[in-house]
Amino acid sequence: MKAEEVVWGVVALIILYLAWRTVAPLLSAIFFAAILAYAVLPIHNRLSKRIDSKKSALVLTALLIGLSAVITVELVLVIKNLVVSFYEDIMAFISWSLTLELPFGAHEVLQKLYSQLTPKLTEYAQNYAFSIPKYLLQLVVFLTMFYAFLVNSEEIKRLMHCLIPGGRENLGEKLLKRADITLQALIRAWLLLNIAKGILMTLGFWGFGITDFPTALLAGLLTILFSFIPLFEGWMIWLVAAIYLLKQGDVLKAVAISIYGATLVSPLPDFTIRPKLVAKEAKLDEIMVLVGMIGGVWAFGVKGLIIGPIVLNLVSALLKEWKRIKAQQS
Repeated sequence: MKAEEVVWGVVALIILYLAWRTVAPLLSAIFFAAILAYAVLPIHNRLSKRIDSKKSALVLTALLIGLSAVITVELVLVIKNLVVSFYEDIMAFISWSLTLELPFGAHEVLQKLYSQLTPKLTEYAQNYAFSIPKYLLQLVVFLTMFYAFLVNSEEIKRLMHCLIPGGRENLGEKLLKRADITLQALIRAWLLLNIAKGILMTLGFWGFGITDFPTALLAGLLTILFSFIPLFEGWMIWLVAAIYLLKQGDVLKAVAISIYGATLVSPLPDFTIRPKLVAKEAKLDEIMVLVGMIGGVWAFGVKGLIIGPIVLNLVSALLKEWKRIKAQQS
């Protein structure tokens, strides 16, 4: 009997390991699909009262597909322009530096260095091109899981409550409530801050005279959209504007929009204003939220922006429960 249990235990571990290896490359797409589904769940619940749950999920997924298509096209174009511009600038600098008369054999050293650097730059450009199909596959998984999470939202909710161990139901409910409050705070802070970023970027483009108002409005809209993509954020928009201005020879405006964008759009507000908003909503300490975001990204990658603050809030809830139990025992 024990031998059979060992065999089945090994089989189960192998299956779980293979399942993990299968899901691991898509974990980020599944995670953010769950977060977005949670964010639009109130809309889905209201819409489900008028039409059934599957049609509601389908409508929201269709809207998300349209938005994803716009973001994907813009993202590919922006990154392509950045990569091409960076590659051209590096090659121009290499050509210029080789025309200089340098002493002590420095010219030969530069030639050897550049002969190794050029293939590396070409390799990076090729890696970017080959990464686009992977991104599209991730996007398909993201959209599919978003639909699945919405359709099965009630069942998932019941399952989470069923998984709470017996004897500590109150603690389990408190932890779920804490996680819910923190996640809601993160989503609201993200939404409000991203809209503010878009408005500030529009004012920056228009106020500095970089573009006319309609184009500045488009830049603000793209800032809002890109701000929902972790790591990209709004810095991509002001960086493109700064590079464009530098190529036009307008160094002063390029420096001005860079300082304006970095301090008011991204990344500075992400580490100052966002923790304050989350801390106020979730009734947490600002330092705890900031540590959760930074440490979370360090430990879990982009997902840590959300996982970190939630985990620290759960730790706080556990400590309070432990203190309460100790007080009752004494």
